Amino acid sequence: MIASVKGTRDLLPPETRVWNRVEAAAREVFALYGFDEIRTPALEATELFVRSVGESTDIVHKEMYNFTDRGGRSLTLRPENTAGVARAYVEHALAQAGRPWKLYYIGQQFRYERPQKGRYREFRQIGAEVLGPADAATDAELLVMLFDFLGRLGFTGLSVSLNSVGTEATRPAYVEAIRSFFSSNEKTLGDDDRRRLAENPLRVLDSKDPAVQDLVASENFPRMVDLLPTLDPAADAHHRELKALLVASKVPFKENPLLVRGLDYYTRTVFEVTAAGLGAQDAILGGGRYDKLVADLGGPRTPGIGFAIGEDRLVDILPEKFRKEAIEGARRVAVIPLERADVGESMTLAESLRKDGILVDLVTAAKGPGHGLKVAKKTGAALAILLGQEEREKGIVNVKDLARRTQESLPRLGLAAALRARL
Repeated sequence: MIASVKGTRDLLPPETRVWNRVEAAAREVFALYGFDEIRTPALEATELFVRSVGESTDIVHKEMYNFTDRGGRSLTLRPENTAGVARAYVEHALAQAGRPWKLYYIGQQFRYERPQKGRYREFRQIGAEVLGPADAATDAELLVMLFDFLGRLGFTGLSVSLNSVGTEATRPAYVEAIRSFFSSNEKTLGDDDRRRLAENPLRVLDSKDPAVQDLVASENFPRMVDLLPTLDPAADAHHRELKALLVASKVPFKENPLLVRGLDYYTRTVFEVTAAGLGAQDAILGGGRYDKLVADLGGPRTPGIGFAIGEDRLVDILPEKFRKEAIEGARRVAVIPLERADVGESMTLAESLRKDGILVDLVTAAKGPGHGLKVAKKTGAALAILLGQEEREKGIVNVKDLARRTQESLPRLGLAAALRARL
């Protein structure tokens, strides 16, 4: 037997109904806010992620699937999608349209890391990006949209964890403050954190080492939000306006001055959205602003902000009510011909019902009506239509409710409406 590759998995019915329902909700909500879908390749030039995500990040340093193709090019299976969207923005000269671009995506990403519950080497993300506007209102509306989407999935107790990491102009001063802080605590750092401190000190804030986490959480550790009024008054004003707009929009938030997110391209706003009832791992998604990413990739200076949701984990933690409705919502009707001579008429009936919007599963391989009913129940049908010679001659069908185990005869005329009422 050939098994699936480690860190990947097959998604099977009825679970795929849940995935489809989540993605349909995303498409519906995002469209309401003026977003259009973008689909970028799963294969990108390795340089794209080295230049955008950052060579010092764990993604580039440890987790990317890189290979050299037969033409000698270094290619990478995308580990995240923002860089690909920015690359497409530059390549297709979208800036020349003179308008903001609101784009969303749903698709696979790839990272080589230890597989565990909710975390896979091939995983799926739902994300959105806004390219063009630099104002705090854009940040706020993106969060309002996220609350709308997550609310439709049934999540409650939503809140935003919020921080500002300043701009590329003010980052060096903050980086130097972090280096200075750790200069007297360098013995606390392990090899990985020493590398992060040398290459990009902001990455130390993501350390999983408890001793380093304690240092970062101490009162003496420098925080960008405390330095913003002096270092970057414009970024400070942006941050204050965003908070005011979130209050006005009734979006709950709390400031987290240690939140930096895991990618090098972030500037100013960074955020995570959390939900109640998920325990210590209550973050559902994260995102932030990246005002220099497009310019770093060779395009015009174009502000941007976006988020990404790990869809695998999102589906795992969905409220049970939404999950149940997604699985049971696609209620089907099974049409079961009683004899081989009834198959043609059964096919005609099934097609007629489908044109009226009824989901129909034609059960033609049944070994008699009893077996056909068992097959219908196993495939998740709610109702079964039994059609034989007598029913054909009388212009009726026998309809069996598989859950209640009741049966009734219904006329063929107006059958779709009668079935819809019972579904």
